[in-house]
Amino acid sequence: MDKGETLLEHMERQGMSRRTFLKYCASLASLMALPPSAAAAMAEALGKARRPSVIWLPFQECTGCTESITRSHSPSVEGLIFDMISLDYQETLMAAAGFQAEEALQNAMKENYGKYVLIIDGSVSTGMDGAYSCIGGRSNLDSLQEAAKGAAAIIALGTCASFGGIPKANPNPTGAVPVSDIIKDKPIINISGCPPIPVVITGVIAHYLTFGTVPELDKHGRPKAFYGETIHDRCYRRPFYDQGKFAKTFDDEGARNGWCLFELGCKGPITYNACATSKWNDGTSFPIQSGHGCIGCSEPDFWDAGGFYKALSTPANPLKYVAAAAVAGAAAGVAVSFANRARKQKAKSEHETATTSDLEK
Repeated sequence: MDKGETLLEHMERQGMSRRTFLKYCASLASLMALPPSAAAAMAEALGKARRPSVIWLPFQECTGCTESITRSHSPSVEGLIFDMISLDYQETLMAAAGFQAEEALQNAMKENYGKYVLIIDGSVSTGMDGAYSCIGGRSNLDSLQEAAKGAAAIIALGTCASFGGIPKANPNPTGAVPVSDIIKDKPIINISGCPPIPVVITGVIAHYLTFGTVPELDKHGRPKAFYGETIHDRCYRRPFYDQGKFAKTFDDEGARNGWCLFELGCKGPITYNACATSKWNDGTSFPIQSGHGCIGCSEPDFWDAGGFYKALSTPANPLKYVAAAAVAGAAAGVAVSFANRARKQKAKSEHETATTSDLEK
């Protein structure tokens, strides 16, 4: 794709019809929780867009975030890389290596200064001036500060880049910190998760390409479209929680019947992510569906949060509290009813007294 060519021109040259392109945009709009009417606006914006440069730098990470995006299904990673973005540097996915790769990085930063999107996965080591994590003789800290200067926006990909993740867990020997602790003058979108959900990654990139701005973010800098509700809110096991039906072990009758995993340490009630709706592996499943409780990996300091298999200190028998609330509500309703009845009786009495007085006159 020529960098001067619009996305729609490129897709039409590749044989994609406008109708197919509109369906593609409708899928993206749905993915980002936008109204159906946004699909047309998205099609117009994306159709006129030119392919932006994306630079992806890996720091203290396990390559899980890269593995995750290669399993994206709506839109595909191939579509993003070859049709929507120019991925000019990504050590794991690029064919070039050594001098050629580093030259590509420097050229991309120079030619697209002030316009490229910078993706960071992995935490940033600050111990010993960043010496704990270096690439090509340069610390991650130096590389981040250099690349961030010319970036239009930064995507902190995964919990390590967003919040420090496992490298930051106690005792944090490398002095690991999130990207936001280092860079203060650029818009940063945190896409947390260990690893993050593939379609969340592609959805955020598509949003930036469409509107040229970062999506609405929550208090932790995460896009609300994907992190606006807890996993517990959308979990298919939620009715069992409300009924007070909990699995006691991972292989008891309750577990086999799909009961709630709350008492086995599930962190779904305090974890904000789209796992229960977007799921993994082309929408096949997510951890709770496969029989394991949520470990809260998209939240800050999840590794030090008190144990993956320790239940949260919230009501273990919600039915009892629901019943209590119902009784309290009924009592309040009765009180309001009596009060209303008393007011009506008083008004009626005053009206009758006034009418009698008028007749006597």
